[in-house]
Amino acid sequence: MFRIGFGYDTHRLVPDRKLILGGVEIPHKTGLLGHSDADVLLHSICDALLGAANLRDIGFHFSDTDARYKGIDSKILLKESYRLVKEKGYLLGNIDVTIIAEKPKINPHIPAMQQIIAEILETSIENISIKATTNEKCDAPGREESMVAHAVVLIFEKKP
Repeated sequence: MFRIGFGYDTHRLVPDRKLILGGVEIPHKTGLLGHSDADVLLHSICDALLGAANLRDIGFHFSDTDARYKGIDSKILLKESYRLVKEKGYLLGNIDVTIIAEKPKINPHIPAMQQIIAEILETSIENISIKATTNEKCDAPGREESMVAHAVVLIFEKKP
C-alpha cells in the first residue's frame, strides 16, 4: 500500500539568526525565525511524512510552546518523525521538495542537503529531490521577508 503526504512550512527572515536549510548552514545576512532552528525544508518534510502516515503534523508532536524543543536542530525532528512513520509500518519511497526564496542562491547547497536528508531517512540521495525557485519578488518571500518550503512524500508498507 502506498500513501502520499504533503507538507508546507514558512518562517520569517530576521537578522542575527543562522540560516539553516536542509540541515545545512548557509551564509546569509538573515536567518529564519522560529522556536527551533526554523529549518523550513526539514519542517515541510516532517509534515509530509507525518501526514502520509496519518500522524497529524509537526506541531502536534513537537509543540513550539514546549521548552524541550527550544532551539532544537530540525534534523532531530526529522529523525523522530521518520521513527514514528516506521513504527506505523511504513518506509520512505521518495521526497520532492521546493524551496521558495529570493536569496541566497540555494542550488549550490542542494547536494549537501540531499546527503543529510538521505542519511537521516535511511535512503539513497536518488530518492531526495530538492528544487529552489524565487517568488518573482511577489509577497513576503519575494520581498525577502520569509522563506517557504513545500514537500511531497511517498511512503509504502513494509513487507512482513
